[in-house]
Amino acid sequence: MINVGVIGCGSIARMRHAVEYSNNPNVKIMGFCDFNKDRAVEMANDFGGKVYASDDEMLNDSSIDAVSVCVANAYHAEITIKALNHGKHVLCEKPMAITLKDCADMIEAANNNGKRLMIGHNQRLAPAHKKAKEILDSGELGNIISFSTTFGHKGPEMWSVDKGNNTWFFKKSTAAFGSMADLGIHKIDLIRYLVGEEVDNVYANLSTLDKKFSDGTPIEVDDNSVELIKFKNGPLGTVTTSWTHYGDECNATVLYCEKGVMHLYSDPNYSLKIDYADGTRAHYKLDRIQTNNDSMQANSGVIDTFINGVLNSKKTIIDAEEAIESMKVVFACLESAEKGCRVKL
Repeated sequence: MINVGVIGCGSIARMRHAVEYSNNPNVKIMGFCDFNKDRAVEMANDFGGKVYASDDEMLNDSSIDAVSVCVANAYHAEITIKALNHGKHVLCEKPMAITLKDCADMIEAANNNGKRLMIGHNQRLAPAHKKAKEILDSGELGNIISFSTTFGHKGPEMWSVDKGNNTWFFKKSTAAFGSMADLGIHKIDLIRYLVGEEVDNVYANLSTLDKKFSDGTPIEVDDNSVELIKFKNGPLGTVTTSWTHYGDECNATVLYCEKGVMHLYSDPNYSLKIDYADGTRAHYKLDRIQTNNDSMQANSGVIDTFINGVLNSKKTIIDAEEAIESMKVVFACLESAEKGCRVKL
C-alpha cells in the first residue's frame, strides 16, 4: 500500500489525481494541502484523508510515501525537489519545470535520494496512441515521413479552479508559459514517443491573438502557437496549439507514412484510422480522448503507471528522464520564437 498526499487542489488534482488514486487498490490517500485551505477541505471531504496546513507539514509526515505536485508551473521544481529531499516519490504535473536547469535539478534530487520522479504525460498512455506505437514499431506502415498534431480548446479559464480571465494560467509569474508549453508539451512528447527519435531542430511562432484579462489588456503569455519540428534522420511536421478553439476541442494527430496515413483522435467514432496506400482501410474503436469538458474523466493511466513504478521500481514511459528530453524541445521552441530563427538542439 502506498500512502499518498496531494499538494495543490486545483482542477487537475480533483478531476484526475484524486479520482484515480481513489480507484487504485494499492493507494491510501493521506490528505491534501493548498494555499487556499477551503479547497483542501473540500478535497478531504470528497476523497478522504486530512487537511495539511502546508506542504511542509505534509512532507514532514513520515507516513506519506509519495506525493502529487499539482501546483502552478512556477512552483513545480521547488516543491518537487523539497519532496524528494524529504524521501517522497513524486508525480509532478506537466510542464515539468520553467527552466531546463530546474528540470535537471529535479532529476538530480530524485537520483540522490533514490526516489521515483514521474511527469504527467498522459498522452503516451492513451489507448489509441499505445496502439499506434505498436503498429508503427511493427513496420506495417514503413517510416513516418511527415506529421501534423494539434491540441486546441477554449482556454484554461474554462478549466481552472478559479474560473474567469484572471486565472494563474495567463500570468507569467505563475504560469511562465502559455499554450505552447501547456498544450504543446503533450504533443511534442507524444510525437517523440511515436517517432522514436530525438528532435534535430525547431522553428516556432508564438502569439497572443485573443485572450484578455478582465480589464481588457492582453494576457501575458501566448494563446496560440505553431511549431515546425524536424527529427534527426526522421520526419518533418507541425505542432499547433490554441486556447482559442471556441468550438469542440481538437486533440488530433496525423502521421503520413511510407505505406499509408494514420489518423489519431480525429474521428468521433474511431480513435485510430489507417488509410493504406493500396486503398484499404482499418478502423479501430478503442476509446475516446480525454477532454476538459468531460464531467466524468476516463482513467488517464498516469496514476496507475506512477504507483506501479513505485511498487516495482521499474522504468516507465513517463519517467522524468524522458520528460526532460521533451522539455528541451519546448525550451528550443521558446528560444526560436524569441529570436525569430531556427534553433538546433
